[in-house]
Amino acid sequence: MKSMTGYGRGEASRHGFKVAVEITSVNRKQTDINLGLPRELEPLEPRIRDEINRTIARGRLNVRVALQNSGDNGDSQLRLNRSLARRYAREYQRLAEELRLDSAVSLDLLARSPGVLQVDEPAHDPDWFWPALEKALQQALSRMIRMREKEGTHLSRDLQSRMTVMRRSVARIRKQAPNVLRRYQEQLRERIRKAGLESPEPDDERLLKEVVLFADRSDITEELTRLESHFQQFQDCLKSPEPVGRMLDFLSQEMNREFNTIGSKANDSLISRDVVILKTELERFREQVQNVE
Repeated sequence: MKSMTGYGRGEASRHGFKVAVEITSVNRKQTDINLGLPRELEPLEPRIRDEINRTIARGRLNVRVALQNSGDNGDSQLRLNRSLARRYAREYQRLAEELRLDSAVSLDLLARSPGVLQVDEPAHDPDWFWPALEKALQQALSRMIRMREKEGTHLSRDLQSRMTVMRRSVARIRKQAPNVLRRYQEQLRERIRKAGLESPEPDDERLLKEVVLFADRSDITEELTRLESHFQQFQDCLKSPEPVGRMLDFLSQEMNREFNTIGSKANDSLISRDVVILKTELERFREQVQNVE
């Protein structure tokens, strides 16, 4: 089980260029990749997205790629813009005369003037950068996934503790369920007695019919059976190496449906109390599931 929250960074170099990749991820139901690339690498965007989608099942990812010339690229060419330097010199000299300054225009001043010294970088095909970019991307993804797995371990423990509470409540409901029908029979007989009517025999047809109708309306056997199935599927999710967030989200919805049905059918204060516990724990369970990939 993995969380959807994580961070990873990777770097790689190629012939004087360094590529750095940073990835942050947060919760989202689907995969959403926000990619920032330098102009030289924009044609590689589809390949980057494919690499990420092969690794990540869901979450919002912010991916930032930086390309830097490390300065030791032998193909770079230094060029002096002489015509621009001459124009700077004339303007500096003219300004000095206007301000009546006794100052000669220095070579250092000209060299530091914008555009006089220019570095012509060699033009590279975007594919030329791909080996370094791919290596940096895989490093960032690997580190982010390790962080997701670490947080996923904590999520798994929390979800299991929530599930333990729900299992206990369901076990109490299962134990209490047979008492509901028996207590209804007793209450029905008591209402008849208080009404001043003759108490019916245990095999009275009208009494039996009323009890059967109540038993049919209040039977929660199917709901309890489905809940046991959902609990088992949760355990299977914990063992699965695949992303299980969507499955857990679906299971939580199904469990909520069963809890609501039990609450409406039960007609018993003890069962109703446990239904409240179930809904409270399920709400916490669902909040945590939103963090699971």
